[in-house]
Amino acid sequence: MPLALITGASTGIGRASTLRLAAHGWTVLAGVRDPSAGERLLADAPASGRVVALTLEVTDPAQVAAAAERVERELADGRVSAHGGLDALVNNAGIAVGGPLELVSLQDLRHQFEVNVFAQVAVTQALLPALRRARGRIVFVSSVGGRVAMAFTAPYAASKHAVEALGDALRVELRSSGVRVALVEPGSVATPIWDKGRAQGDQVRIPSELQAQYGNVPAAMDKVLADTARRGVAPELVAETIEQALTARRMRARYVVGRDAKVMLLVKQLLPDLLFDRLARRALGV
Repeated sequence: MPLALITGASTGIGRASTLRLAAHGWTVLAGVRDPSAGERLLADAPASGRVVALTLEVTDPAQVAAAAERVERELADGRVSAHGGLDALVNNAGIAVGGPLELVSLQDLRHQFEVNVFAQVAVTQALLPALRRARGRIVFVSSVGGRVAMAFTAPYAASKHAVEALGDALRVELRSSGVRVALVEPGSVATPIWDKGRAQGDQVRIPSELQAQYGNVPAAMDKVLADTARRGVAPELVAETIEQALTARRMRARYVVGRDAKVMLLVKQLLPDLLFDRLARRALGV
């Protein structure tokens, strides 16, 4: 029975990936911030696999270390991983901070990177010894925003650009260890992150002296987030892609998920930057 650890498994892509891998015979250590989310996950877990809910706040070094220790205990038990190590790590936990970059506090910007970038590195570093023993696989859940940055999503897009760099570098650095690395790049996905994004967008306050520049931004952000949530693919589709990456005989470097992501990448590739900017402004109404 192969062994995987998935961060951010409370909802959305992480939850769907946990249930899908468990349904196909994996043991999944599912990182959740809230124990009640872990209880709900266990209640829905299929009988064909095994789900272990871990309280894992990825920005907490003690909890990251405890997760690595739990991996070793699972391996010592002898019921998982024929390869003697961690077969898969799915770095999925993430948050989204948005708004005009001029008005984003440095505290919020730092928190965006703490969760989406530095924590992913910390989890990967802690689990690499176990991954190396199994010649396992790492999936970073990135975003099309990591390759195409849009206005008013700069903190989120910048963090995903950083994740893209991590994946590209580690893919080469870990080659000699037999650990393979892939980036999964969804477009719009119907997950609670958009509801959280809308709630965060509602808190954006435009100073009176910047009304001319940004006065219509909150309404534009709300429309974009609502449209994104409405057209988003099911998280189960991303989970299916993650499973493909973890089980394919030949793991690809990147997996783009969703028609909108593929269209956006194509348009960005074909159009000059300033023309693309014009289309983006028209779509945002700014």
